[in-house]
Amino acid sequence: MQIKRILVISTRQIGDVLLTTPLIHSLKQATQAKIDVLVFQGKGAILEGNPDLNEIIEIPERPHFKDHFKLFQIIYRKYDLAISTQAGDRPAIYAFLAAKYRIGILPNLSLKNIWKKWLYQKSIMFDDWDTPTILQNLQLVDLLEINRYYQVILPRSNSEIKQLPQSSYAVLHLTPMWKYKRWTKEGWEKVAQWIADQNWQVVLTGSANQEEQQYLIEITQNFPKNTLNLAGKLSFGQVAQLIEKSEIFIGVDTAVTHLAAATGVPMIALFGPTNPIKWSPFPKDYADNKPPFERIKPFQRNKNIVLIQGIAECVPCHQEGCEKHRQSHSRCLDEISAERVIEAIIALKRA
Repeated sequence: MQIKRILVISTRQIGDVLLTTPLIHSLKQATQAKIDVLVFQGKGAILEGNPDLNEIIEIPERPHFKDHFKLFQIIYRKYDLAISTQAGDRPAIYAFLAAKYRIGILPNLSLKNIWKKWLYQKSIMFDDWDTPTILQNLQLVDLLEINRYYQVILPRSNSEIKQLPQSSYAVLHLTPMWKYKRWTKEGWEKVAQWIADQNWQVVLTGSANQEEQQYLIEITQNFPKNTLNLAGKLSFGQVAQLIEKSEIFIGVDTAVTHLAAATGVPMIALFGPTNPIKWSPFPKDYADNKPPFERIKPFQRNKNIVLIQGIAECVPCHQEGCEKHRQSHSRCLDEISAERVIEAIIALKRA
């Protein structure tokens, strides 16, 4: 089969989209095809400047009939190959519409899901527990019998950062999308002050989301006075530039933490309910078919990353916090001490 045009479907959150870039790069290296990607509206920003992509196609998360009709006109049988990186209903249908040859990820095949298997010429089963997301996506590459490339491709911007710090600095990302992934106000305050005591400036990243902006105002009231808040002021490509020039990055389980890992800077990832095997960031230049981190281990290091995990008998519960909803607290994260994070910074900088 001669492959000239490929559609990759990644209709989930920004982090999921970023983690398709090793798959996309593998496809590009093997085929030199024109590759388009279909994502939810606003999520394609994480692919800024990606040299492997021809076009980013967006659809609302809750599309109306007119949105689907417009998409139908754009993608119907325009591709030689469609690849779905999600196990849901709509991605399978989009793949069916886009190309005669389709591969994708299947959920557990209950009677209500069996129809999806018939839509794909080749498929793999979704694993939400033992297979890292990047490796799950690269299993789709294996179906095409082409080489795997493991590295996350960073977004790139041609615009310089106007407020780039003039001295040494550390980048902190305090704001995950959901509350159950947040660390504590007290923890961040102590770490920020320790950073300032090293004569590093504290620089904050985040989105322009109003709720996140308000959260940052509340949580940073006692931060060092020269803290530079760049949340909502940078594109993802500029965030990558910022992190690459930093002394260290510290973040919670969010897309920017995956981005930071790919820059190669020393970094710390704070994990609570989330399963590190499935969702830990991949260290720069990591190229192995086994997970870079274990499921349960309070302190883990692999190349440029230290992963600190909350300690509790239920960790990782793989749930949305202790109350099992997105606005829940997570006791395992609440109980990570600032001292553990500071010790990890010292260990990274000594290496």
